[in-house]
Amino acid sequence: MRVISGKYRGKKLQGFDITGTRPTMDRVKESLFGMIQDKIPKSHCLDLFAGSGALGIEALSMGALSCDFVDNNIISFNVLKENTKDLTEKITVVHADYKKYLKMANKSYDVIFLDPPYQSGLLNKALKYISEYDLLNENGIIICEYENEEPRTKLTEYKMKNYGTKKIKIFVK
Repeated sequence: MRVISGKYRGKKLQGFDITGTRPTMDRVKESLFGMIQDKIPKSHCLDLFAGSGALGIEALSMGALSCDFVDNNIISFNVLKENTKDLTEKITVVHADYKKYLKMANKSYDVIFLDPPYQSGLLNKALKYISEYDLLNENGIIICEYENEEPRTKLTEYKMKNYGTKKIKIFVK
């Protein structure tokens, strides 16, 4: 895994092998960021279920001002800390349950990456709490990466793309 564009282009990212998780492949990441590149500069991001942090780090590389990385798995969290240690932007790396973090966040974001473990049933729960706690700024976007759990939200669908069994839907407020 590596950063594909921007100021950290080529930076190698550590990964891990945890059942139920999968990294976002470079070709998917490249296509995804091509769809949202105009939303990234000067944005404040949340990488929820961050895993290795690949999506948030890519956003920082492309000009995001800050990113909060959140993951509850201790292995992911340790990899995340290692992958973000040399970044110069404002970052926060949090080891917490997604629901607990969303409840205490007390801020809002321009870009939210939602990539929970497949088959976990957490995608729509996270969307519900993001809406309930009003964590997305006006004109902000939520990027949902999923396989089977179709995202349900009152937000407007902005873009969608399928990559085999992996799907990406982007919603805008």
